[in-house]
Amino acid sequence: MVSNNRSNSLSVVTYTLQRLADLGIDRVFGVPGDYSFPINDAVEENSQLTWVASANELNAAYAADGYARRRGAAILATTYGVGELSAINGVMGSLAEKLPVFHLVGAPSLRIVKQGLVAHHSLGDGVFGNFEPISAAACCVSARLGPENVVIELERLIDKALEESKPAYLLLPMDLAEMPIQGTPFKGSPIGSIRQRQSDQTELRAALALVTQKINRAQNPVVIATRTLVRFGLRDLFEKFLEQTGLTYATAPMDRGVLTESHPAFLGVYSGEMSQPSELQQLIKNADLVLDIGGLITEDLNTGIWTDDVDPSKIINLRIDWVQSLTAVFTSVALQDMLEGLIEWHKDNNTAYSWHGKRLIQPMAPMKINSEGNDALSSVNFYPLLQRFLRAGDVFVLEAGTCMLKIGPMKLPDGVDMENQTLWSSIGWATPAALGVALAETDRRVVLLSGDGAHQLTAQEIGVMGRHDINPVIIILNNGVYGVENMLSNRSHDYNILANWNYSELPSVMGCKNWWCGKASTVAELENAFNCISNHSGAAYLEVIIPAEESQPLPQELINRLQKQHTPANP
Repeated sequence: MVSNNRSNSLSVVTYTLQRLADLGIDRVFGVPGDYSFPINDAVEENSQLTWVASANELNAAYAADGYARRRGAAILATTYGVGELSAINGVMGSLAEKLPVFHLVGAPSLRIVKQGLVAHHSLGDGVFGNFEPISAAACCVSARLGPENVVIELERLIDKALEESKPAYLLLPMDLAEMPIQGTPFKGSPIGSIRQRQSDQTELRAALALVTQKINRAQNPVVIATRTLVRFGLRDLFEKFLEQTGLTYATAPMDRGVLTESHPAFLGVYSGEMSQPSELQQLIKNADLVLDIGGLITEDLNTGIWTDDVDPSKIINLRIDWVQSLTAVFTSVALQDMLEGLIEWHKDNNTAYSWHGKRLIQPMAPMKINSEGNDALSSVNFYPLLQRFLRAGDVFVLEAGTCMLKIGPMKLPDGVDMENQTLWSSIGWATPAALGVALAETDRRVVLLSGDGAHQLTAQEIGVMGRHDINPVIIILNNGVYGVENMLSNRSHDYNILANWNYSELPSVMGCKNWWCGKASTVAELENAFNCISNHSGAAYLEVIIPAEESQPLPQELINRLQKQHTPANP
């Protein structure tokens, strides 16, 4: 119960930040502004929170996105109008990628609003509610917080954001933010202890009956696992499900790292005609049952330019809160309950399945190194050497672009997690996201791989990394062009050519101390650089020279398919 106790000394903003800190969040990303000073001040006064001042609001949103991937949620703080709108692309990416980022926006006081005064960061018309719906559109829930509603509304915001794993928008007028709350504060629990979904038991039993019947009849079943399992804390339960049932699984490119790729049940990366190993495409096409756990995103870059080919009648979708086959839909069915139910069913089912533990293809194998020391670097020899460089415990942050497409054949070493933004694909995301990942997982090495074009958009966050004394390994592929754009525009336009930066000097320029920095253009230089980085106790920044003329990351047939979709349809 919440009482109407008006004597509470907690202010609206102090309570809001403490309630979010109770979830296990310990960083706040943002850029300060006068309308958001109450938020900034409250962060500094809270011993559980550390302010991370990004170079701009977009970078702050990207960093919060990276942090939320590892901690389960994040806080982003910006000022009214100019700040929140600068951040909106990053927040929209978190919406697409299903990440709960709490976007706190400091707004003008009600005194200014009620008088209709012309204030900075406005359109000069005395209207102050015009940006709120724009920012709220990037979130699944929103509210304007004040002393009378903050206790109840904040619980609604938290519950909805965590339930849907999507951003929330919290508007805090600067005068209301510093007023004492009304009501009894809630003491929250860490994210990991919050049960996010409840099942309708009748629907759950019916869904389990359908799925177990399909499994009983299947001769060649296969599982496609997605990042939904990671987003909602179901990774361990999924691994138990695999071990109990003996099923094998694949992931799509955006879902790599659900489990370690050395797991005995892992088959490879399913991406239509770009599947690795190539036999995986036919295996999934020929499967008589495909359990899609979490929801495969049939986006172009995730499916080999829409070359995925699975008979819909063979697919059963197990989503976070519903189950669907071609002929039936079951609502209010939590994925956690489905996995637990299937595990228990299999324990009690004595049928000896012909497919139990059987492999119809060899699992994805590590790339082979076939290069001499004096060979110039190319995608052919760079990625096998990168694969060897990665080590257990690394978090591998991968930028959108050619490197994301070239990574397909590379098997992630045991214990390596990967983060990417395949669906939203906002180039520049990865550098700030690596900052957020590193601040969320301070005991793990973060390895960032980015192309030069994407890196130029957000490289300022290197200075923030140095300020917070984190130790990432940053690898920048320098080919002098926007690689994917150069490929799709038939390499005929000057607008894809980049300014030529001295990349390996950036950490020094931005004030970073004790960073190993270098450049490699041959196999021998790259091997030496990787050896130096592995033996260096601090951060590292490596510029890798890759020829622009070999930047084509897709087979020509798939490029043609994509370009065809960009042309006018026949009337």
